[in-house]
Amino acid sequence: MRGLAESLVRSGMVRAEDMSSLVADIGDGPQLREGIVTARLATETQIAQGIAAESGYAFVDLGAVSLDADVVALVPASLCRRYQLIPLERGRRSLTIGMLDPSDLIALDDVGTATEMNVRPVVVAADALKNAFTRFLRSDEELSDLSEQIGEIAASESSSGTESLEDQVDDAPIVRFVNLLITQAISDRASDIHIEPGERQLTVRYRIDGVLHEMQKADRAIQDGVISRLKIMASIDIAERRKPQDGRLSVHHDGRQVDLRLATLPTVWGEKIVMRILDNSGQTLSMGDLKFSLINHKRFTESIGRPHGMVLVTGPTGSGKSTTLYTALNAVASPRVNVITVEDPVEYRMAGINQVQVNARAGMTFQAALRSILRSDPDVVLVGEIRDKETATISIEAALTGHLVLSTLHTNDAPSALTRLTEIGCEPFLVGTALTAVVAQRLARRLCMNCRETYTESRDVLDSVHFPHNPADPPVLYRTVGCAACSGTGYRGRVALHEVMTVSEDLEKLVVAHATGTELRAVAIKQGMVSLREDGFSKVAQGITTIEEVLRVSI
Repeated sequence: MRGLAESLVRSGMVRAEDMSSLVADIGDGPQLREGIVTARLATETQIAQGIAAESGYAFVDLGAVSLDADVVALVPASLCRRYQLIPLERGRRSLTIGMLDPSDLIALDDVGTATEMNVRPVVVAADALKNAFTRFLRSDEELSDLSEQIGEIAASESSSGTESLEDQVDDAPIVRFVNLLITQAISDRASDIHIEPGERQLTVRYRIDGVLHEMQKADRAIQDGVISRLKIMASIDIAERRKPQDGRLSVHHDGRQVDLRLATLPTVWGEKIVMRILDNSGQTLSMGDLKFSLINHKRFTESIGRPHGMVLVTGPTGSGKSTTLYTALNAVASPRVNVITVEDPVEYRMAGINQVQVNARAGMTFQAALRSILRSDPDVVLVGEIRDKETATISIEAALTGHLVLSTLHTNDAPSALTRLTEIGCEPFLVGTALTAVVAQRLARRLCMNCRETYTESRDVLDSVHFPHNPADPPVLYRTVGCAACSGTGYRGRVALHEVMTVSEDLEKLVVAHATGTELRAVAIKQGMVSLREDGFSKVAQGITTIEEVLRVSI
C-alpha cells in the first residue's frame, strides 16, 4: 500500500504533503486505501489506476464493459465476495477477472482451481465492483440453502404451537433468511415484498418497476418461522392470526436506514405479508425530478404557490401520489410556514414538518385529527387521503378559510375528482370554489439507457394509437433490448405521466350544474389540459419510455 501511495503522488493525483500526513496518521496496510478515499484525496477509480500503475497490471473500467452473466457464473458468488473479484471475459482456456488486489496469489489460486482455467487478473475500481455485485451476485442460491436448513430444523421438531415458533424466531437460519430477503429486495430496487403462503410452498415475489416477479419458492415448513420473525421485527402480535395487522420496521442497508411498512392478511393457507419499502430519498426530490412537462410544471407550481385552495393528486395505489405530495411539501415548506400533515400511515418522516399518525383505536381519525389541526394555526395541511364525506367537507372548509390543502383521491382521471367529491356528499358550489387544481398520474417503466435501441414504428401502428407524427417524416423512437443492468427487461426505473387540470370558472359552473365527467373532461381539454396519454406520448418521443408502456398504464 505504501507503493500505491507513492504512485498516486507521482501521478499528481494526491499532493505529497497530504499523503505524508495520512500515512503518519494511519500507517501502512489495508487501512491506507480506505483512508485515502475517506480523506477525499483520490477517487476509487484513481486508486485503481494507481494500483495498476504500481503492479504493472491493466486497469479496466467496469462501467464501460458489458458483462456476461454466464461468464460471471463461472466463479462461485462466495469466492467473488470473499476475494473481491468478478469474472470479465472467457477465452478458450483462460479467464480474465477484475480484482481490487491483483497480487493476491491465494485468490488467483482458488479461482483457478474452481474454474480449471488459467486466470488473468486486471484491476478494477471498488465502487464499480460493488455495483457489479449488486447486478450479478444475487442471494438466491443462499436463500435456497437457508430454506432447506430451516425446513430440516422444522421437520425435526416434535413440538408445535407458540413455543416452537418462538424457538424458530431465535434460530439463526430464519434470521439470515429474512434479512437476505429484505436486503435483496432493496438491492433489486423493489417497491414491495410479497410473502405468500400456499398449500405446499411459500412464495416470495418482488414488485420491481411496478411489475411483480417471482423470486423464491421455499418449503411450507418455514412459513411460521418467517412470518413470526417479521412480526417481531415490526413489533406486532405474533399470536394473532385471525385478523389483519399493520406494523413498521427499519433496517440498515449500505450505510443508510430504510423503513418498511408491513401488513398481514389472513388467507386460507396462512398469513400473507406485504412489505412496502419506503425509499427515504424521496424526501429530497425536487420539482424537476417529477419530470413534469413545461405546461404541467407551470400549472402545478402556480397551484401549490397560492396561499389557499385545495390541490388533489389522483391515481390508483402505487402510482406515486405520495411522492408527488411530499415533493410539493418540500417546495412550499419553510421556517415561515407551519406545515401539518395527517396520514395513515406516515410513510416518510420529514424534518421541519409536523406529521400526525392516524390511530382509529385511540379515536385519532382523519376527521378528529383535521379538527385539531385547524386549531393549531396551520398554513399548509396535507391530508393523506380523502375517503369520506366528513373528511372531504372539513378539507374543503379549510381550503376556503385561508389554508393550502394537499390531498389524494382515488379517481381514474383529473376531471373525475370533481364528480367524485359531489358523489360523496360535498356541496357542488363549495367543490368548485375550493378546488384549485387536480393532478392525475400513472407510473410507466423507464427505458434502460444502457441498452435501448432506435427504430422506426410503422405508420399504421402510430395511426391506430393516435400517436402524433408527421406521415412524411416518421419519428425515431426507442425500444427495449435487455442487458445486465436492467436484468434483461429493457426497463430500469419508472417515470410519471401527468394530467394537470386547473379549475376554471367554466368548470365551476359545470360542477354546480351537475355535469358528467365526460363533459368536464371535454372542457378541461379545450382549456389546454394535456391528457395522460398525450403526456406519455411526449415522453416516448423523448426516448424515456415506450408506446407499449404508455398504453398499459394510461386511459
